[in-house]
Amino acid sequence: MSKRTKLDGPRIGPAQKRVVILGLAPVDALDVIGPAEVFALANKMHKGETAPYALELVSAGADVCLESDTGIGLRGHRTLANERRASRPIDTLIVAAGMGSLEHMDSTVIDWLRVRAKTVRRVCSICVGAFALAEAGLLDGRRATTHWAMANRLAEHYPAVQVDPNPIWVKDGNFYTSAGITAGIDLALALVGEDLGNSAALELAKGLVLFLRRPGGQAQFSVSLQAQKGMSPGLDAPRLWVNEHLGTEITVEMLADVANTSVRTLVRMFQREMQTTPAKYVEEVRLEAVCRALELGGRSLESIARRHGYQSVDVLRRAFVRRLGVTPKEYAQRFAMAATGLDGIEVG
Repeated sequence: MSKRTKLDGPRIGPAQKRVVILGLAPVDALDVIGPAEVFALANKMHKGETAPYALELVSAGADVCLESDTGIGLRGHRTLANERRASRPIDTLIVAAGMGSLEHMDSTVIDWLRVRAKTVRRVCSICVGAFALAEAGLLDGRRATTHWAMANRLAEHYPAVQVDPNPIWVKDGNFYTSAGITAGIDLALALVGEDLGNSAALELAKGLVLFLRRPGGQAQFSVSLQAQKGMSPGLDAPRLWVNEHLGTEITVEMLADVANTSVRTLVRMFQREMQTTPAKYVEEVRLEAVCRALELGGRSLESIARRHGYQSVDVLRRAFVRRLGVTPKEYAQRFAMAATGLDGIEVG
């Protein structure tokens, strides 16, 4: 009998699901450690004889040691070359990367992903790992997400991908993509929930002191936060005024008065500094506020529409679908704090 080596990875029981995290260096360390902790804790909390998961970290580089953006190295179980030679079944493949890895994605790795995905039950990416899946053509025609700050770049580089910057994670078929950094933990909890049930996932969330279903989409995609980046003081007053008057009629003339400037000048300021128009900005802020209301629950959609400046539920629904690609009801079902959704929402 041949002697096992460390690169062989852990032994896999007949009932175990092999979860492989593929790291593309320099990887964001939390993209690896976050999901890994979820699966590892699922094993620790499992009461059966055999732990449900066999978790392995595979380095896409030549060295089993995986460089991270933090400067703290991670040691994998094997390299991708070892993985190719062993060719063991993979239940769930998770691709983790980092901003620095996007500039030099190895064609060998991409080719392996393209082929290996055909035999994997679930193919996932954390944050900018979506770029590797997209490069392999695995997300063509599919809805996908990534870190909000990289969503436009993903859409520009891979126009066949239906990029949605809003959700924490997205499932399209057997492909799962997640948003920035800690969203990988949310995705891992969802994967465990699929395998072991929501009660097991809830216990994990409690153990990790996390929401089972985080109350919201990508908070980082916030229009208000993005608006503040590099914004001149001239837009401070109208921006704050918009936030305080979402339930009333807001016109560009009103905003110009608040900014103490002309309409033409205000429009130029918005276009120059925010790459949008005042009207589009107002709608973005309104919809962001609606999302927060949907996440909190407890109000009817009619009430939410009125409180945020929409004349009717139909007007809100059309704006919501146009911007987010889902109806308010669908959004609430995904992201509401209460799993039962919102009272009084009867929309398609």
